Amino acid sequence: MITLLDLLEAHHVRTHGHVSPETLRKYRLGARVWLTAAWNGAINVLHPEAEDTDLWVRHLEASGKSPASVGVLLAGARALYAALRWSKATRETPFTDVKPRKDRRRPWDKRQPYPEADVQRLLDAAPVEMRVLLRLGGIAGLRASEITGLKWGDVDLDGGALTVVNGKGGKTRRVLLSASLIEDLRALGGKAEPVHVIGRTQEAARARLRTLCARAGVSYLGLHALRHTAGTRLMRAGFQLQDVAEHLGHSDVQTARTYGKWADDRLKAHMRDS
Repeated sequence: MITLLDLLEAHHVRTHGHVSPETLRKYRLGARVWLTAAWNGAINVLHPEAEDTDLWVRHLEASGKSPASVGVLLAGARALYAALRWSKATRETPFTDVKPRKDRRRPWDKRQPYPEADVQRLLDAAPVEMRVLLRLGGIAGLRASEITGLKWGDVDLDGGALTVVNGKGGKTRRVLLSASLIEDLRALGGKAEPVHVIGRTQEAARARLRTLCARAGVSYLGLHALRHTAGTRLMRAGFQLQDVAEHLGHSDVQTARTYGKWADDRLKAHMRDS
């Protein structure tokens, strides 16, 4: 399996140039999940039947995975076969017509932020390292990979900003820091430039946040929900879509429009008072 996963990575880097570590991680995950299922089911990996690939996707859905999660795994499986065709190991395109079921949830229902009261409860219960993590996501709006990939050399406390290196799509952006985040970063203590600020994997960061939520009595919505909290806060503060999109590193300004659905409480207040 390791050889096939290495082939996938080599092909993707060769054909696409620079690729973010997070993209490669997701592709490798999708390929690994498919290969494990194929070998457990005695499926010919180089020549799978159409029903084999479709049943795999249906099994993922039946196990409770969201359409987005299934889509990520499916992308990895497709990338694996692109690499296999590149290496001339097969001519098969088994996942071309396989699609996850359509996600019928509205965009804003998939991007729920942590309520402000819950964020405060988490901050009150958190040690300084976890406060930094909470504010990197909930104020600076960093993605999970950007939080765990941040190094002290990317942080400019005197200038009040940090630099996201190799963000989504391999892009670099500069993000302004809040006074509270600067204070927590100083309390955490700056270290040598190559050292990671949080210093753990995404999975470990999620596990620690889940533990903190349980201790604080807060519903765990995921690490990425902190980013939705950041976007919602900016919209509530009256910033324009362009400002929100730039702060969060969205390539399309319309993506930021989703946060407006959570930020606008006027309808809720009207119905409550009617």
